[in-house]
Amino acid sequence: MQIAQKITPFLSFENCAEAAANFYVSVIPNSKIVRVLKHPAEGNVLTVDFELAGMAFVALNTGQPWQFTPAFSMSVGCDSQEEIDRLWSALSEGGAEVQCGWLTDRFGLSWQIVPAQIGQWINDPDPAVGARVLEAVWQMTKLDMNRLQAIYEGK
Repeated sequence: MQIAQKITPFLSFENCAEAAANFYVSVIPNSKIVRVLKHPAEGNVLTVDFELAGMAFVALNTGQPWQFTPAFSMSVGCDSQEEIDRLWSALSEGGAEVQCGWLTDRFGLSWQIVPAQIGQWINDPDPAVGARVLEAVWQMTKLDMNRLQAIYEGK
């Protein structure tokens, strides 16, 4: 039984919704463009429905110079350092590397590129373990999954 996604994030762009959606689906595995809706009178792209790893989004051309802020970010849980490296490289190109696994892409959207286990590591029943992992994360820009795993294990 498939349950429809109840909440769909809209990402608003001044006039590059199609370029942004195409970029995101090219970078995130198991992603696709679902539909491009053009303005009936003007013929330019109004919205792009797309999926990132199976989650539905809509990119909207607003015609307004609205800006994203880090108050909203996309978090990607990665299964390997190779995946972290690949996503980091692709998403940060033309954008900016920030800190603690965060970056801003060329469209101004913030991303967290993190090991899939980061929640388990930080929320370990032993608070000292979580603190140790967080301290290491705060010292990194792009996260080093192997180093964080070793720190989690107390090595």
